[in-house]
Amino acid sequence: MNNVEVGREAEQRAAEYLIKRGYFILARNFKFMHLGELDIVAREGTTLVFVEVRYRKSRNYGTPEGSLTSKKLRTIRRVAEAWMARNHYHRCACRFDVIAVDDCTGREEIRHHENAF
Repeated sequence: MNNVEVGREAEQRAAEYLIKRGYFILARNFKFMHLGELDIVAREGTTLVFVEVRYRKSRNYGTPEGSLTSKKLRTIRRVAEAWMARNHYHRCACRFDVIAVDDCTGREEIRHHENAF
């Protein structure tokens, strides 16, 4: 599998994880112009949740969570604002989560960080 396929597989596992925990998936891989992409947009109760999925199969470059840069966080926020405007979610509570899919030990582990940024 190439990197895009590996990333999509990790996003699929993250979406399944969320669904099992009662989240409703509203969108996946939402791209907005040249700004960037949201991996998963979900709803937990009345809260809108923007989920960034990070995957690592090796610790050579750190943990999945550690791969988020301040530039990436700004991009996610901007694209989330665009998604909310486009889908008429103007006055709703929202948060930004990170799901780390960690396969470094050969046994996949999923870590969910609510309100990560």
